[in-house]
Amino acid sequence: MFNLEKFGLVASLILTLVLTGCGQESGQQNKSNSEEMNYTITGMEPGAGQTILNEQVIAEYENLKGWKQDTSSAGAMFAALDQAIQDEKPIMITAWSPHYKFAKWNLKFLEDPKGIFGAEEQGTTLVRNGLADEKPTAYTILDRIYFEIPAIEAGLLKSVEEELEFSVIAQQWVEENLETVEQWTEGVKTVDGTPLEIVTTPWDDSIFISNVAKIVLEQQGFVVELTPVDPAVVFKSIATGDADATLSPWLPTSHGPLYEEYEGQFEDLGPVFEGAKIGLAVPTYMEEDSLEDFEPAE
Repeated sequence: MFNLEKFGLVASLILTLVLTGCGQESGQQNKSNSEEMNYTITGMEPGAGQTILNEQVIAEYENLKGWKQDTSSAGAMFAALDQAIQDEKPIMITAWSPHYKFAKWNLKFLEDPKGIFGAEEQGTTLVRNGLADEKPTAYTILDRIYFEIPAIEAGLLKSVEEELEFSVIAQQWVEENLETVEQWTEGVKTVDGTPLEIVTTPWDDSIFISNVAKIVLEQQGFVVELTPVDPAVVFKSIATGDADATLSPWLPTSHGPLYEEYEGQFEDLGPVFEGAKIGLAVPTYMEEDSLEDFEPAE
């Protein structure tokens, strides 16, 4: 009788421990992505434009009440992203495109119903007034140059992973995309040493695109000088005729004020790429698609 009672007590204890363990495991499995992320956006440098917008997101989305932003550096943010993806853990990061991270990792922008991050933008080609008459070959080629964003991001990733200069990456891109280059140059006349001045912003996507344009134009006989400068200098140099062209401005938002300041003093040839954007992004394996899909901190 004593042994039976003792056996029953032990069995009950084992059952209790098993149920407790199952309950803990179930609780861990049911932990939301918001909770797993500790209600935190993994951001970049304090004071950066997107860092400020992230704070606005936290303030204006009621479901993000109690959230915070962990700021450090872009490098630290990408390291945290890489580790999270290796572990298939949830993470939300500051994002912009074109950028190599979208070629390296499977990411998606979160929908922003409140429009805090603004609309999509386009990279734009601007040329000085009179270029069409004075250098028609250059004008035609510049007007035709167009990239899809994944092609830009693949080039940016190659530069990072292989530690190559953009001039080298651009040369490789031209050699690997001869059909596209032929479409840009079809029917145009070659020149013999005609000088051409291109200015670019110091952004990686612009430097890559501008180097591709430089190589293509040089293949047609131009002597191209490519100069990275601040955005304000880009617009001023095109407006005054000190430079012939740029493939750098992001419109309508990022460089919109400069565009309006000099409007009429240059010719707009339209987009060199479309779909540029900024916002917050997560790995594609996360189920959330919108900023509104997350939970407030308790």
